[in-house]
Amino acid sequence: MPIAVHTLGLAVFALGTSEFMLSGLLPEIARDMDVSIPSAGLLISAFAIGMVIGAPVLAAATLRLPRRTTLVSLITVFGLGQVAGALAPTYEILFASRVVSALACAGFWAVGAGVAIAMVDKGARARAMAVMIGGLSIANVLGVPAGAFLGEHFGWRSAFWAVGAASAIALVGVATLIPRIPVPEQKPQLRRELVIYRDPQVWVQIVLITLAGGGVFCAFSYLAPLLTDVSGLASGWVPTVLALFGIGALVGTMIGGRVADAHLFGVLFSGIVASSVFLIVLGLFASVAAVAVAVAFLVGFSAFYTAPALNARMFNVAGAAPTLAGATATAAFNLGNTSGPWLGGLVIDAGFGYTSPAWAGAGMTVLGLAAVVLALRLQKGRSVTVATGGSAVTSSAASSAVAGERSAPSAVATDRSRSASSAAAPPA
Repeated sequence: MPIAVHTLGLAVFALGTSEFMLSGLLPEIARDMDVSIPSAGLLISAFAIGMVIGAPVLAAATLRLPRRTTLVSLITVFGLGQVAGALAPTYEILFASRVVSALACAGFWAVGAGVAIAMVDKGARARAMAVMIGGLSIANVLGVPAGAFLGEHFGWRSAFWAVGAASAIALVGVATLIPRIPVPEQKPQLRRELVIYRDPQVWVQIVLITLAGGGVFCAFSYLAPLLTDVSGLASGWVPTVLALFGIGALVGTMIGGRVADAHLFGVLFSGIVASSVFLIVLGLFASVAAVAVAVAFLVGFSAFYTAPALNARMFNVAGAAPTLAGATATAAFNLGNTSGPWLGGLVIDAGFGYTSPAWAGAGMTVLGLAAVVLALRLQKGRSVTVATGGSAVTSSAASSAVAGERSAPSAVATDRSRSASSAAAPPA
């Protein structure tokens, strides 16, 4: 991997810490802002909503802008959003700061992943995505537990200040280590790329990513109150358990990123089945502290083991649209990060307790398995042609999906030079 890819992964560490650290800060924020824990949980959904909107919009808006300049601008806005969150006097302002930060985060993903993919051969794209997703994993190993520790000892605002400082360091790395990406000879055209949304496989993949990610984060978002109120652990244990989730995520990303290139659907099936089983076990045995701690590690592993394959599959089916493929995947992941915490808050508010998000999350991942089955059937059994004026014209997006090998990231370009030119239209 080029050093620039690892630089992007380190920048994603700051982004991921901000996105996920609220899972360990909800009780403190709820007390300070005088809101319920489910209402504080909506701050997680606020970030995800900003990602859903920001990924495709900013991918399109920055289509013809210099890649490095765009990355520098976005990480700067993100850091300022953290400062605004740290200074927020009311819940409403904190909510708004989360949305703004998420928009910048989504744009960074949309541009950064396209740059990462442009710098590697097509057979290494899953590994390139694994490096970036690895930034999220390390955020869960170090950043999220550190945020919970800071929140408990110095107040939740200190965690926001820490992420702001990390963003400044990331800004320096991006500005100095990301190379200049040459402007492509042929400018990307957004209208041409929108054709991918005619392909049912793209929509099935959106649903699959939403359900697989949303199921895990439905439970993860309320892990802190579950550990203290159901498992009986002291609040000081929360950072440790969150770190175990992150270690599982890091290991899962490393393994999944390598295996997915050769066994895409095998990773999808095994990872989502494992997540479903682990969430059910958490729902059944959350009152046993040892089980809850072990399951936190296992759920982190299964969720991030699946993530590179989920990303790579989107690049396969939407390979005709390098700008929108990754942006669509990012939006889908954050549809899950929006719907999961929202559903978890609903079942808690309904009086089912802090174990109920685990059951609700398991329901989402089981539905995700049905989406995997449908995706596999569409890839294996469907020939996609569009009859036009008596002649059969193959849809470029659909043929990319059908021709897509089981190896994960295939059809964005036919060679590395074309991949480099497509970076001007980056996916996330």
